[in-house]
Amino acid sequence: MNECVFCTLPAEVNLVENDLVRAFYDKYPVSEGHVLIVPKNHASSFFDATAEEMASVGELLKRVKDLLDERFQPDGYNIGANIGSTAGQTVFHWHIHVIPRYNGDIGTVRWHT
Repeated sequence: MNECVFCTLPAEVNLVENDLVRAFYDKYPVSEGHVLIVPKNHASSFFDATAEEMASVGELLKRVKDLLDERFQPDGYNIGANIGSTAGQTVFHWHIHVIPRYNGDIGTVRWHT
């Protein structure tokens, strides 16, 4: 069995974290500043998240937004999750995408094959 790419990332990549979740830049960003918020406990689906993990995601989401606002001054955000391979999930450790959007970019997130 392959090790999970998110479970094996070093702590040095973290932008911010709390007890249950951590945030870091996406290796394949949709736009400048694209961040992933990932629980420290491995689980495949967003629907497997505990109430505590969801609250921790909410807390970290605000911190990530403040950081991205300061560093990149985006004009908006896409926030979401891909759940299941049909929906575009490629790493089966659930995570939330925080995608800064800028005036003039394509404005949508699409899965291209």
